[in-house]
Amino acid sequence: MWQGLGHDNKLKMELKSLKDEQLVAQLKESDVYSITEIYRRYWKKLLAIAYNHLGDKDDAEEVVQMVFIKLWDRRNEVAITSLSNYLATAVKYSVFTMIRRRKRKEEVGNLFILNHQSPDYGEDKIYAHFLSQYIKGIVEELPDRCRLVFTYSREEGKTIPEIATSLDIAEKTVEAHLTKALHRIRRSLKAIGITIPIVIFLLLYY
Repeated sequence: MWQGLGHDNKLKMELKSLKDEQLVAQLKESDVYSITEIYRRYWKKLLAIAYNHLGDKDDAEEVVQMVFIKLWDRRNEVAITSLSNYLATAVKYSVFTMIRRRKRKEEVGNLFILNHQSPDYGEDKIYAHFLSQYIKGIVEELPDRCRLVFTYSREEGKTIPEIATSLDIAEKTVEAHLTKALHRIRRSLKAIGITIPIVIFLLLYY
């Protein structure tokens, strides 16, 4: 028995020395110790984010727990390049999901009026805002060239030929990067239960 405990302690010490990227790789291999180490590293930071928005310790703890449960359940599906950014984005979206589910519209409105200085910042606009922020989080995790192409297209309104000229790449390559970006966004939204057509979302909210 003592030998088993010694082995577990040694394994935990080794995990503490791993980089986030290595932990994610271990997670995808269904290593239960990896999710424990990820929880140890990030739960305080994520709890602070959730509490900052919810103002309720129990609700904040529930959000954080659900984020880690979903991370484990979807460990073979999620594409993570920055563990810290991924978890922070997941918590922020889960916070909004909790608020929306519990119909705390007045509380949400008060929370965001301070940031947007608008008494008309209703639930639909809050939903659009969170969805936009969630997508921006996904875009930030795209490969550098793919993210740059998507940014040129959506934020600067450049055409495919203009992007190709700016980056000195073929138009087909630009199209491939845009397709990859949209596919990643669509897949990430589907993973959290959002089925809104991506084209409609990009036209209306992004």
